Amino acid sequence: MSLAEQELILVLDFGGQYTQLIARRIRDCNVYCEIEPHNASIEKIKEKNPLGIVFSGGPSSVYGEKAPSVDPAVYELGIPVLGICYGMQLMTHQLKGKVVSAEQAEYGRTNLRVMQCDNLLKGLGPMSSAG
Repeated sequence: MSLAEQELILVLDFGGQYTQLIARRIRDCNVYCEIEPHNASIEKIKEKNPLGIVFSGGPSSVYGEKAPSVDPAVYELGIPVLGICYGMQLMTHQLKGKVVSAEQAEYGRTNLRVMQCDNLLKGLGPMSSAG
């Protein structure tokens, strides 16, 4: 099977220290994965034809003057997108949600309350520990 025929997960890099680790974990699951910069053109993303896209973390704030972004057309491709840290905040911001600071910084393990169970959260109880 050529690279063009392989199923691909595309990681868009927003400058986070864990971008390479995210890609490695995907590859550890025997899934082909490539990393591209956050400002990869929508044409390049379409050309790669990924089955899913991961937005990595990064040190910026979505409200910062020079905050890295992604072409909002990515949300209209019909491709699932997973945002991690900054990537999740960017998705929230671009999709008209509100990003606010937590009262206390959250690092490491945290509690998760499952409001609605779907395939992604299958097997988790209503209260779970994540991290």
